[in-house]
Amino acid sequence: MRALIAAATGLALAFALVLTLTALGTPDGETSPNPLLTTVPAHP
Repeated sequence: MRALIAAATGLALAFALVLTLTALGTPDGETSPNPLLTTVPAHP
């Protein structure tokens, strides 16, 4: 029974966290115009 209560509590906390983040919205910011380096430089 304790496991069921713990699972329900965790689910409720996760749901509350999602609702809080949704209410806050996306943060203001910009993406970098420079692409990330994803290739490995050639070895000498």
